[in-house]
Amino acid sequence: MRTFLFLPPVRRPAGGVAVILRLAEVLHRSGRETALVARERAGWIPGESADRAPVILWPDLALTPGDLWLVPEGWVNALAPGLEAKAHCLVYCQNWAYLFSALPEGVLWPRLPVEFLAVSDPVAWFMEQALGRRPPVLRPGIDLARFRPPAVKPQGRPRVAFMPRKNKALAQQIRAVFESRNGPDRLDWRAIDGLDAQGVAQALQEAHLFLVTGFPEGCPLPPLEAMACGCLPVGCSGLGGWDYMRPAQRAPRFAPWWPLRETPWGGNGFWCADGDVLDAALCLEQAVGLIERGGPDLDGLLAAGQATAQAYGLEAFETAVLDVWAELER
Repeated sequence: MRTFLFLPPVRRPAGGVAVILRLAEVLHRSGRETALVARERAGWIPGESADRAPVILWPDLALTPGDLWLVPEGWVNALAPGLEAKAHCLVYCQNWAYLFSALPEGVLWPRLPVEFLAVSDPVAWFMEQALGRRPPVLRPGIDLARFRPPAVKPQGRPRVAFMPRKNKALAQQIRAVFESRNGPDRLDWRAIDGLDAQGVAQALQEAHLFLVTGFPEGCPLPPLEAMACGCLPVGCSGLGGWDYMRPAQRAPRFAPWWPLRETPWGGNGFWCADGDVLDAALCLEQAVGLIERGGPDLDGLLAAGQATAQAYGLEAFETAVLDVWAELER
């Protein structure tokens, strides 16, 4: 079975596109015939190397009924070549919020001859409720060789890192509430924006806390990378974050009403409802106090964060990919 993966047009590989690239690399290294399919030359295309799956252009795609055609959830029109060829069409839902956003009027997922993969347990649950069937889960992975705790965190006042790319105004509101209650000098704020992966890792290693403002999400990787770098995370889940997020609060003001899978780790962050500015600021205040005091409670939370991150390494991702494809090939 040949596998072809649609490569959405982007300026640089990040988020879900980066996961698709890693997925293609794993399949390629396993000896499976695999190729990425670029819609247009103008978009970003990975360079050639022995580890990378080859890239073909859209006009050169020639699918057959025995092929597998993988398309991420926001690109419904890209399914057309697979549907026309009667290939095995697989939709990889990496964010629940985009599952229905690009469906043409009158088109319903249950009526299309496609199968699904979900990026996390909460996304699989969402799809089960919305589509009537629960897909298998293929979680992404993070590079634990790059994202790892430093020998020691910086001295001085605690530093909180955040990524303004998603919901920048929310981060500004949370900061305003926090500083209104605590003054402007209790925290050092560090925006992570426009950095490459190594720059992001260094910024997280130099921070004590990570403020999560991104939502909606399928399985957000920045909080995992922050945990791996020894940060205490605070903030939103985007729904998909509850694949691994577990509350450190003894009496959280928000608790998910959907089922959570069992995990070997306990509380690993201070989590609030998406968009709840006040609760996020209060959670941040509680987390800062814990950083300032130190002690076994903080050590336990950071250890839980390390255990969480270790479960999402690239080796775990590779194993999961090969297991899923073994099932697809049956």
